[in-house]
Amino acid sequence: MNANEEVAPAVRSILDSARRRDPPDGRVAVDARSLPDALSGAAAAGRAPVIAEIKPTSPTTEGERDDDPVALAREMVAGGAAALSVLTEPEHFGGSVEALDRVRNAVDVPILRKDFVLEEHDLDAVEADVILLIARFLPNLDDMVDAARDRGFQPLVEVHDRDELALALDAGADLIGVNNRDLARLDVDLNTFERVAPAAPDDVTLIAESGLATPADVRRMRAAGADGLLIGSAIMDGEVRENVDRFVRAERQPTENDGTGSEGDT
Repeated sequence: MNANEEVAPAVRSILDSARRRDPPDGRVAVDARSLPDALSGAAAAGRAPVIAEIKPTSPTTEGERDDDPVALAREMVAGGAAALSVLTEPEHFGGSVEALDRVRNAVDVPILRKDFVLEEHDLDAVEADVILLIARFLPNLDDMVDAARDRGFQPLVEVHDRDELALALDAGADLIGVNNRDLARLDVDLNTFERVAPAAPDDVTLIAESGLATPADVRRMRAAGADGLLIGSAIMDGEVRENVDRFVRAERQPTENDGTGSEGDT
């Protein structure tokens, strides 16, 4: 597919920037911390399995946070996050590989590298435990999944519909993220996860991505089969430790006033 013809202009700009990056020197080898184990461990302990995202800014949010990423990471873990996601895309999200490296050295939970990885050499920018691979932008998805595993990464393959899910499964993915944000229009619909999840095998770890803005959203995605919940802006908007704690406790302490759904960004 010609991804550039099927995505929003903001996403096209991000892809163009990703293609212009200089290739990293060398090749990484990762001793990864298990994301599925971290998520299942959180759930077994009675916590919602939250992946909290460190995201300074994005094309779909206003403003920018310039907090020290290590301080944010420690607050998120203290709040109960099972894992962290760190944006490394610099031009549109304000991220960096240096920030991810510092965070991974500062905490002991699994770290997801969130970026637009398009070529095999892009995998070698920094060590992480999990690497995001977006099915829509990778015609060589099979090769990229294999290349990620060869380096020790756990590949998280992102899909948006059942056709992309089939491609991910054919590529051997067992860690799959369902993005509730449509990259063609940038709108959010939590029904996306609910449409895709029933088609996934039971042995696949499913992550609900984008649009989770309230504890009610967490319960909704968990009821639909989410093994993990990637939450960004709703955590970064305010005191991160308290925000993480609010989502982590969602399954234990539902309230009448925690919201019934949202068009939030993650």
